[in-house]
Amino acid sequence: MGVATRRFAIAGAALALAGFLTELGFDRSRAVAADAAEVRILSLGGDVTEILYALGQEQKIVAVDTTSQFPASALTDKKSVGYLRALSAEGVLSMNPTLIIASEQAGPPEVVKAIKGSGVQYIDIAEKQTAESVPEKVRRIGEVVGAASEAQTLASKIEADFASLESDRKQIKDRKKVLFVLAVQNGRATVGGVGTGADAVLQLAGADNAAAGVNGYKPVSDEQLAEFSPDAVVVMSRGTADRHGASTALELPGLSQTPAAKTKNLIEMDSLYLLGFGPRAPSAAHDLMKALYPEPGQTAATP
Repeated sequence: MGVATRRFAIAGAALALAGFLTELGFDRSRAVAADAAEVRILSLGGDVTEILYALGQEQKIVAVDTTSQFPASALTDKKSVGYLRALSAEGVLSMNPTLIIASEQAGPPEVVKAIKGSGVQYIDIAEKQTAESVPEKVRRIGEVVGAASEAQTLASKIEADFASLESDRKQIKDRKKVLFVLAVQNGRATVGGVGTGADAVLQLAGADNAAAGVNGYKPVSDEQLAEFSPDAVVVMSRGTADRHGASTALELPGLSQTPAAKTKNLIEMDSLYLLGFGPRAPSAAHDLMKALYPEPGQTAATP
């Protein structure tokens, strides 16, 4: 596609969106000037929605995305605009929001750009996955929705919970080497390497990432799996239908002779709970720690 053709296509899309907004009766000035009593929040991101509910702002939420799975009522009581990374400007703006609070993972980029250009207040929430980032997100969202006091209380509790987790982590005598398996497809495992939420939560739980030589989430060979030689394998539970096959990870040839397989040390946890880095993050990391180290001071050699 030539430059002129591409520009024409973009201009056409912009005109189509403008026409759509007109049909909706979307008032740009009203969206910008809406007072607190008229706030209609569209929440994009499981962590964002969880924080809004924890701050008691659920009555202001008009719609969420499909990653907003906690609390469960978010998906049942609120309208959905689809998957976080596959949004449509029309779908989002048809909810007539006055405030959009969105994870940085929201996309596609051209759709987010169009939404921001509509005049609706749009707040980006940084997608960092650290102990420090969680209370930061809480305070930021609290400030935006006028719940700074409630946010400070919640953020302080989260910080205290992370401090308690750090204290427990110091009691671990010998850190286990743990492999996070995101999915198993066509006989190959996709694992969580450095720079991932999986790596961050393993560190918080007092474990070493067996896939520390991998960047991001990557499929790996059986030879690599064998070299990882993990003491335990962590997978995401997805209900009764494991569409990603992760629960069969220990049956893979590359893992079948590892310490994890010999002790049948497979740990399943809810994906949003473990990787969401919302208000429950300290609890999730602590639960993983307890699963890895059932007894205080347990070492990697303990069955």
